[in-house]
Amino acid sequence: MGTPEVSGMVSKRLQEIPASGTIAISNLVSQMKSEGIDVVSFSMGEPDFTTPENIIDACCDSLHRGFTHYTPSMGIPELREAVAESTRRNNGVPCDASNVLITPCKQAIFMTMLAFIDPGDEVILADPSWVSYEACIRLAGGKPVYVPTRYEDNFVLDPALVEAAITPRTKMIILNTPSNPTGTVIPASTLKQIADIAVAHGIKVFSDEIYEAIVYDGKHTSIASFPGMFENTIIVSGLSKSYAMTGWRLGWAIAPKDDIAAINKLQSHSISCCVSFAQEAAVEAINGPQDSKEAMVAEFRKRRDLALDLIEDIPGLECNVPQGAFYVFPKYEVDMPSAKLAEALLRQGHVAVTPGTAFGPGGEGFFRVSYAASEDQIREGFDRIKRTLAQL
Repeated sequence: MGTPEVSGMVSKRLQEIPASGTIAISNLVSQMKSEGIDVVSFSMGEPDFTTPENIIDACCDSLHRGFTHYTPSMGIPELREAVAESTRRNNGVPCDASNVLITPCKQAIFMTMLAFIDPGDEVILADPSWVSYEACIRLAGGKPVYVPTRYEDNFVLDPALVEAAITPRTKMIILNTPSNPTGTVIPASTLKQIADIAVAHGIKVFSDEIYEAIVYDGKHTSIASFPGMFENTIIVSGLSKSYAMTGWRLGWAIAPKDDIAAINKLQSHSISCCVSFAQEAAVEAINGPQDSKEAMVAEFRKRRDLALDLIEDIPGLECNVPQGAFYVFPKYEVDMPSAKLAEALLRQGHVAVTPGTAFGPGGEGFFRVSYAASEDQIREGFDRIKRTLAQL
C-alpha cells in the first residue's frame, strides 16, 4: 500500500506530497473486490445511505427545467442565502449571503491554503488530523506544525500547547470539530481559549465544520460565533456527511467579504462554479424537511455504540467514546506499525481500516474505522479484525 512512483517531470512540490491514505486504501479495496474478494471496508468517510428523495427530486426538477448552465462563481443567490440563514440560526455566526462561497468542501480547504499561506508560513493543526490538511499546507508552500493531543484527553487540543507552538511565522490555526479521525468534539470553553489566543497573536483560524450536524451530546459550537471571531475565521462545511451527498461534491466557505473574494478569485480560475442543478438540490436539502438527516444521525449513534461494544470484546484494543462524526479511533497493542497492521488486516482479514499515521505522527498505535456502514457489516468487520489480531 505504498505511494506509487511519480514521473521525474512532476513538480517538486507534488513529489513531496504523499497520496491520500484513505483514497489509496479505497482504491485497493475496489481492486480486490473486482477480483472477487469479499472485503468489508471501513476506510472511507462516506454514509451508506442514499441521498434523501426530496433532494433527488429537486435535482431532477432542476434538470428538467433546463437549469444546466454556468452559475455565478460564488453560487446561486438562493443557496448562498440558505447557507447564511442556516449558519446564523444553528451556529450563531453573524454572516449573510455576501459571506458565502459555494464550493466543494475539500476544494475550499485547498483554495484557502493557496489564498492565505505563503512559502515558509506555519500552520498549526492537531495531531492527529484529517489526511489532506498537511498536503494542502505543503502544496501552498507552508509548513504544518503539529500540536500533539492525547488519547487520555479524548484528543482535545490543549490551548496552552497551541500557544506554545506559535512563532513569528505562524499564519493560521486549523480546527476540525467534530473531528476526523477521532470523533472528538472540542468543548466550547476550549474553543473560546483558542479564539482568544488567535486574536491576541493576530492569527487567522480555519474551522472545518463538515460534521457539524453529527453531534451526539449537546450542540455544535463554531469558533466564529464568539464575539469578534467571525472577522478572524474561515469556516468550511457542506452537505456530504449530514445529507449523504458525498458524490454531489457541494459545500461552502464562509468568511469576511475580503477573504471570500480572495478565495473566489481562485475558484474563478479553477472550477469556475459548482454544478448548477446540484445547487438547486442543495437549497431543498437546507430548507426542506430535516427528518431524513435526523434519522441518519440517530442511526450513526446506534452504530457508534455497537462499534464500541464490539471493540470492548477484542483483546488488545481500547477506544474512547467519540462525541461526533462517524469514526472510532481504537488504540491497539500489537507490536506493529499502523500501516503494516492495516495491510495485514486487509490482506489476511479482508477488512479495510485506515492506519493512524495517515493522520499524522501521533496516529501511530491507532487505526481509524468508519462506522458509516450497516450493522451487519460492522459486526462482520469487527469479527474479522478480532480473528486477524488473534493470529498476529
